[in-house]
Amino acid sequence: MANEVWTIGRCLDWTRDYLGKKGDEHARYTAELLLTSVTGMKRIDLYMGLDKPMSPVELDRMHQAVVRRAKGEPVQYITGTTGFRTLEIKCAPGVLIPRPETEVLVGEVLDYLDRSVLGAGPASGRARVELPWNAQVEEARRAEEAAAAKRAEEEGTEAAGETALVAEDISADVAAGLDAESGQSGAQDGQRVARVLEVGCGTGCISLSIAAEREGSVRCVSTDVNPKAVELAIANRDALHMDEETVAFRLGDLVSPVRPDEAGAFDVLVSNPPYIPRKVMEVLPLEVTDYEPHLALEGGEDGLDIFRRLVAAAPRMLRPGGLLACELHEESLQDAAAICTAAGFKDVRIIEDLARRPRIILATVGEA
Repeated sequence: MANEVWTIGRCLDWTRDYLGKKGDEHARYTAELLLTSVTGMKRIDLYMGLDKPMSPVELDRMHQAVVRRAKGEPVQYITGTTGFRTLEIKCAPGVLIPRPETEVLVGEVLDYLDRSVLGAGPASGRARVELPWNAQVEEARRAEEAAAAKRAEEEGTEAAGETALVAEDISADVAAGLDAESGQSGAQDGQRVARVLEVGCGTGCISLSIAAEREGSVRCVSTDVNPKAVELAIANRDALHMDEETVAFRLGDLVSPVRPDEAGAFDVLVSNPPYIPRKVMEVLPLEVTDYEPHLALEGGEDGLDIFRRLVAAAPRMLRPGGLLACELHEESLQDAAAICTAAGFKDVRIIEDLARRPRIILATVGEA
């Protein structure tokens, strides 16, 4: 038995069966990720080389990885990376692991920037990264626009006409590359450069994705109170060959690292804050509660402690018409919308995630 050859295929099958018995609901996928990590191969290459023998060093690394995973450690901490939209993001213990729900949050921010800041509509020629969920996002947006049009029709065509004229004027200004607040034009194609403030950077996946997918058109400031998070985010930025001018990661609580000359000029304040209600924390899988930082998870009794602080800070950080975009717990969205409305925000919307659960709150700062 000791002399038997362990091939990629044999190790894949054994790991799948073993982790499945240990309760891993995605045991085959986990086995694939662990194997790609220890061998340096891509997932597709695993299946092209199922008969390839594994070296003693690879087998030893695989043994250690399987033991860690069997104890419940997240696979992203074991492999040290995870995929997020178009990027490969480094992960490390002590920093929240990026989730697919947050990819939808990034998509909403990008759509807002294209529509209201960068002028990157269909006629602009700006390249848009096509992702599997884009169609779902567009479908939801079309439904919202149809509902808004119906409401406008019921309330009177005059108001609808005025809204259309205002939107047309704004589109013309943006297309010309004008910045009504500062008169600044962008560095490329006469486009202005959008300014994004992220609170709670974690791995940096949100700001880095926004900057990568709108290269040259966005400048981000991203904060976090966790030194490990800021350090990891900078490492991710360096790995992507971005500079501090494009994405600046700063240590500090919420918006405290924002300079006085920056306040009031951001187009977007985006955040995936701690939002798990206290009662829900008690029933989360041990894989989450035993390994990921509670500082980045729990949001108080109703999950909205940090969100309330963001709502209070947003008007000071955003330009008039700027967007507040936050990911929140599915049970908290209606309360969050009420908080935004009471604070004077406009166009408050709730967006579902890919599983059709309420997940994201969008709201804009009223005009001065």
